[in-house]
Amino acid sequence: MPGPLGPGHTSRKQGVTMTTLGIIGSGNIGSAVARLAVAADIEVVIANSRGPESLTDLIDELGPRATAGTAEEAARAGEATLLSIPLTAYRDLPAGLLTGRTVLDTGNYYPYRDGRITELDSEEVTTAELEQQLLPDALLIKAFNNILAHHIPQLARPAGAPDRSALPIAGSDPDAKARAAELIGRLGFDTVDAGALDESWRFEPEAGAYTRIYLADPDVPAERMLQAPAAPVPAYKLRDALRTAQRVKVAARTF
Repeated sequence: MPGPLGPGHTSRKQGVTMTTLGIIGSGNIGSAVARLAVAADIEVVIANSRGPESLTDLIDELGPRATAGTAEEAARAGEATLLSIPLTAYRDLPAGLLTGRTVLDTGNYYPYRDGRITELDSEEVTTAELEQQLLPDALLIKAFNNILAHHIPQLARPAGAPDRSALPIAGSDPDAKARAAELIGRLGFDTVDAGALDESWRFEPEAGAYTRIYLADPDVPAERMLQAPAAPVPAYKLRDALRTAQRVKVAARTF
């Protein structure tokens, strides 16, 4: 497995520190990342499918660094976009919305929600590769899809903290990957480079680096996972989990 792009690793081409993050999707993951972003002095522009007026309570909670907007406004804001929407909603995004954007994509394939998708069940492509096909002009980086939303604030730590956790990222564009690593570093996590999008199966649902690795008790029953506490996962442990992951038979998955 490739080594980690350490926190603070920025694109040599871009050479800037991120000041604004667009977020499309205000669900559990999008909101958790937004909270870390404003705490890190990053402005956020948040959009969802219900319109800016539905975000009043979240914006009030986040404070003056947060603004509600349309998907177009969130897509144009700052240096990157966090996309956290159901897989079935990708086709509903306006054409060209994310052209040229560094997109931190949090999506997963959940058959109970998305229905069966033949090219995923056949393992012809990974979920991230399918998402890249649906967003052909975006610089897609798979991130934040392998961790439960309530574990994101529990595990975020300052750079250099001895109990800082790592998150995997995958993508094909090295500059976009560096921008993603810099942002995630500021939000409170180290990163481990998991390779290109075709390697992102290593941290898809049920794979070795998916969600349970962050549980204080990895054997907690599934019905209790959404309330279970987290435990730190250092980069070396995550790297080992990615390296030894076995590919899940996607067609056999039911959730």
